[in-house]
Amino acid sequence: MKHTPLTQSPNNRTLTLSELERQQLRGSLTTLSASAQVDEVLGKIFHQTCQTALTHLPSAFVDVLILDPPYNLTKSFNGETFRAKNSTDYAAWMDSWLQPMIRLLKPTASVYICGDWNSSASIVAVAEKYLYIRNRITWEREKGRAAKANWKNCSEDIWFCTVSKSYTFNPDSVSLRRRVLAPYRENGVPKDWQENGNGNFRDTAPSNLWTDLSVPFWSMPENTRHPTQKPEKLIAKLLLASSNAGDVVLDPFAGSGTTAVVAKKLGRQFLAIEQEEEYCLLALKRLELASENASIQGYEDGVFWERNTKR
Repeated sequence: MKHTPLTQSPNNRTLTLSELERQQLRGSLTTLSASAQVDEVLGKIFHQTCQTALTHLPSAFVDVLILDPPYNLTKSFNGETFRAKNSTDYAAWMDSWLQPMIRLLKPTASVYICGDWNSSASIVAVAEKYLYIRNRITWEREKGRAAKANWKNCSEDIWFCTVSKSYTFNPDSVSLRRRVLAPYRENGVPKDWQENGNGNFRDTAPSNLWTDLSVPFWSMPENTRHPTQKPEKLIAKLLLASSNAGDVVLDPFAGSGTTAVVAKKLGRQFLAIEQEEEYCLLALKRLELASENASIQGYEDGVFWERNTKR
């Protein structure tokens, strides 16, 4: 596919690729065509469909599986269109790739499945066949088109599942630092909150309602032109909660590589699969940049900051 160079404002930090970068990065692309050992697949972006890669991956080596497949909507991904299906057909499509993925998971693995209200019934129907469904996280997309005949759609879901009743969960690693608007004192001393020159804050336990995320946009250096890119901050919450340093993370619908990038920044091992070459190349470029800068917007000092509060 020929790519027309795009011009953008100097303040627009959206990540793009030059033709020279594409040529250089293509040399790092690979595909799986034969059975591979764990050390042969870690740290790589595989340019192929997840269905063609799955049979070649080893068994029981993944600690966290992040699933962000196309939602049940008609949507274009770099010229390739995913078309909406009825609920039964969408569930059958999900089943066709989720069932063979179960073999790859450790008995203690966690699985996160992204979706929206329209795909939730299909997700539950398929996930409960193979996994324990633990919770549904709902996160606010502060973007969204207004609707004149319906409620504005500005939320998405992430279904938290596990392979067994034994799994990793680190709640202290995903505290949310909120601004205290009505601080309570006991004997003149702050109670359950901290007072400093930047304001009053309290670290709160993680819940299944997330209102602190920003969908990547033009002024954020993590932004790409992938149409459904997840925030690095969102993926960081999932990985910190459900894995430890050195654990293996798999993303078979990698898009522009957010899961792989966050895993690298947080000291996890990863492998990712993506069928669109342009997104694979963007992922590789982002991984190179992560070697120079491991910061995650909205995550500092070991806590996640409420949106628009960190100075």
